[in-house]
Amino acid sequence: MAEPLADQIIRKVKQAAELYHRLLLVVAPAGAGKTTALRDVRDRTGAPLVNINLELSRQMLELTERQHALQLPRLLREIIGNGGGEMILLDNIEVIFDVGLKQDPLRLLQGLSRNKTVVAAWNGSIVEDSLTYAAPDHPEYRRYPMRDFLVASPAVTT
Repeated sequence: MAEPLADQIIRKVKQAAELYHRLLLVVAPAGAGKTTALRDVRDRTGAPLVNINLELSRQMLELTERQHALQLPRLLREIIGNGGGEMILLDNIEVIFDVGLKQDPLRLLQGLSRNKTVVAAWNGSIVEDSLTYAAPDHPEYRRYPMRDFLVASPAVTT
């Protein structure tokens, strides 16, 4: 029987505490239960759960399009910093993949995870030892080697 995703997240958060980048990505396609698992982790640990799309959209309303790309890293640092505690849960992170923002989403999350454990829902999959986001023909498509972060996923059992 497969380990429940929330239990897998909590177990791997303990492993993340020992890493340089304290980043745990919850990798699964949309509708696979990432949000439900993050809510369960929030309820069990007291860690804040932040809807990144909503929070960044609120904070970028008054900014110009050029300022969006320039201010995004700072705004994310503030959101993470305001979360309090040693861990923060991030859901709905799709906005950071917007090609107009000219960001490297994984690098951004890794930078945020230096001082706090960051658990982020990642709409994607693991293909041939690579982490992917979106389909190869999609403008937001990303493919990363599996290093410098941990993964929790219904498809990953170790």
